[in-house]
Amino acid sequence: MVKHTGLIEKIEKKYQIILASQSKRRQQLLSDLGFTFTIVDTLDIDESAPINLNYIETAEYIAYKKASTIKDTIGKNQLVITCDTIVVHDNQIIGKPKNRDEAVIFLKALSDSKHEVVSGVCILGYDNYKLFHDITTVWFDILTDSDINYYVDKYKPYDKAGAYGIQEWIGMIGILRIEGSYFNVMGLPTQKIYKELAEFL
Repeated sequence: MVKHTGLIEKIEKKYQIILASQSKRRQQLLSDLGFTFTIVDTLDIDESAPINLNYIETAEYIAYKKASTIKDTIGKNQLVITCDTIVVHDNQIIGKPKNRDEAVIFLKALSDSKHEVVSGVCILGYDNYKLFHDITTVWFDILTDSDINYYVDKYKPYDKAGAYGIQEWIGMIGILRIEGSYFNVMGLPTQKIYKELAEFL
């Protein structure tokens, strides 16, 4: 049997970890990080935010909003992790595409340019919480109409901010480079979560 690292072992002796997300990517990343956890749903909350918030504040606001929906149900030995990831291009937030046409429009905007992927994370305890974020800059090469149409039709990225998954085909052929965490672009800033969980010991 493979033993956990000392930090994970200490955290799991003290807390039950709860991931409030139905995202298979986030579930896989937290599992790969080494944690055992349970999954709950945040019941399709309204993911809007006040218009006066900047994009970092927006991601953190929505992450906290997700956590607050189950705040009254957790016990003293539980920690809830929620996350919201947004894509920012030319200072505009690009969310999840509503349909095929919007997915194509989003990817055309990201083609041959850079954008930021911002994840807001909330770790919620019984009587305290931590709110933080991570930012990764992504540079796309030129994406042809053929590239975009093939990707959208095959992968249907309607559940992804910015209409793409870095781990999918479009990332393999289109991304020139990134600055920051690759896993953050996938939807969970694993390095920062690992570090911030230590603050609860």
